[in-house]
Amino acid sequence: MNRACFSAAVVLLSVCSPAFASGPQSRASTDPATVVSAQQSGASPVDIKDLLNTVRLGGAAWSPDGRQIVYGSNASGRINLWLMNADGSGSHQLTRSDDAQSGEIWAKDGSRIVYQQDRGGDEIYDLYFVAASGAEPQNLTNTGQTSETGPQFSLDGKWIAFQTREKQAPYTNLALMDWSTHKIRQLTHEQDPKKRSWHLVAWSPDGRFLFADRGDLNEDSSVYRVNVQSGEAVELTPHQGKVLIEASSISPDGKTLLITSNEKGGSRNVALFDIDSRKKTWITDTQWEASSGSFSPNGDRFTYSLNADGRTSIQFVDTKTLNQYPKSLPEGLNLEQANPSPFSSNGEFLFVHQDSTHAPNLYVLAVGSASPQQITHGESASLRSAVLPQSQIVHYRSFDGKLISAFLSVPFNLRRDGTNPLIVLPHGGPAGQTVDSFSPRTIALVSRGYIVIAPNVRGSSGYGADFQKANFQDLGGGDLQDEVYAVKFMEATGYIDTKKVGITGGSYGGFMTLMAIGKAPTIWAAAVEEYGIIDWYTMLQHSSPALQEYEKSLLGDPVKDREKYEAASPIKYLRDERAPLLVLQGENDIRVPREEAAQVVDILKKQGRTVDVVYYPQEGHGFLKREDQIDEIIRMVDWFDKYLKGAWSRAS
Repeated sequence: MNRACFSAAVVLLSVCSPAFASGPQSRASTDPATVVSAQQSGASPVDIKDLLNTVRLGGAAWSPDGRQIVYGSNASGRINLWLMNADGSGSHQLTRSDDAQSGEIWAKDGSRIVYQQDRGGDEIYDLYFVAASGAEPQNLTNTGQTSETGPQFSLDGKWIAFQTREKQAPYTNLALMDWSTHKIRQLTHEQDPKKRSWHLVAWSPDGRFLFADRGDLNEDSSVYRVNVQSGEAVELTPHQGKVLIEASSISPDGKTLLITSNEKGGSRNVALFDIDSRKKTWITDTQWEASSGSFSPNGDRFTYSLNADGRTSIQFVDTKTLNQYPKSLPEGLNLEQANPSPFSSNGEFLFVHQDSTHAPNLYVLAVGSASPQQITHGESASLRSAVLPQSQIVHYRSFDGKLISAFLSVPFNLRRDGTNPLIVLPHGGPAGQTVDSFSPRTIALVSRGYIVIAPNVRGSSGYGADFQKANFQDLGGGDLQDEVYAVKFMEATGYIDTKKVGITGGSYGGFMTLMAIGKAPTIWAAAVEEYGIIDWYTMLQHSSPALQEYEKSLLGDPVKDREKYEAASPIKYLRDERAPLLVLQGENDIRVPREEAAQVVDILKKQGRTVDVVYYPQEGHGFLKREDQIDEIIRMVDWFDKYLKGAWSRAS
């Protein structure tokens, strides 16, 4: 690796370029005058139904011989398993179910595929298997009150390790299944009052140990080696204070782990960890977010990813020299794909690429090649022919001078005359991040003349530990002002009409939408809220135990910190809202239950406000069925068309 180059600039596409900042601290504010709407003939609205016919991908896994790939796809309108040859030919549907399937992994003899599936979005998963030749799937676990996820076969194929969580438990454990008898034995028995959970990383090559991360919900984790016979767990990375240390892959010789840690100043960096000596060899030194990846089959290479302001590259490193291999991957969002490794037995590398105008597709990088081959082509017909503006990253100062990054999409052919509508798009989380991904919601809006800005407000991941913790016990405070200041930034560009500003988001973005229209009611002319929190106290009563503990990690003790909970609950401010509100909610959501949406609608109807609601049956936290995705976006666009472009205005 060219370390001097790496420390001076973000490395994207394996090119050292001073155009990229070395970290969040090197960003500069964007001059609003530099934001432009390009002129483009032929730009027109993308048909929403056809847009949603673009295939969305789930996970993927190489067959043991490297000749086939099983992957998740919603080509049928449901996220089911599909099978294809390694070059992308011969694709065909393997399973058929209304419920989504994920976590797919091959048995070692290549005859069967194990995967996980829940019921109507309830997130209580069972493990299944299906013959690779095609047959009726069989339920391996069939436990209605226990969720089993993340299966991994031992190298000899005799055992499956996986994660298990009781429905009413806030923590996850590790378990083993004998592949021949399907008998299950729980391996860890977490009872920590701090609600720590286990995450499976890898089997040791000799099958004697599992390597796993054990961590809480507040960025404190460590790597353990667990004896599969006795269950004895040895902490490999003890530390003082709250430090994130996670493993992602073990070398083929079983001597080295590839890890991610934020112990270097709160920024995530990548290191090689020698298991015997417990020493780290740091691979990166960046203030962006670096994450460890995978070792190649013979251990001569490994990968890591670099998230620089929401655009992610994959780096390939020589294990002995630590020099990088130059690879020409497309710019945008590149994520290695496959369970348990993106490398096939032949050394080919599988990853998924997407960006703001290109749907996710799978790519294979052959051994010795610098450029990848695209093996899926999921774009719908209208999307392939559509003329769409690329997203751009902008930076602006918030109320207290904190610098905020945002992805901005500006429609073609707009006049800088202060007449155009704006949609603010808060992300989920709160420790989430808007990245340069393919968003049908954004495309539907932008192709219809809406400017869309998606800020990464304080509390977002990707900008260091301090920034991520900057909204602790202040949810809907400084982070909401960061959303408001996105509107101020756009006003300074001269493009928007401040009486035509809408906001929409899901989960924490739904919470932010409710907080915005209640706490800053003069800003917004219309809103669409999806599965958002209205009252943190009712969330404690109705959400899953794991989510209850996460809530406490954000807001503190619900008794001692009651004022923080009340100040962060939109129910305190909602009666002051003025914007017409559309609420969209899954019936089976265990994260933000239906009761939250019902409260919103009940309050606003009693106030005589403009509100409507749609509950989607057999949907959980987010909508997976294609007809529901189409309905969701059509309703959103119609709502904004009516209240931002129609005769109604915020002043009326």
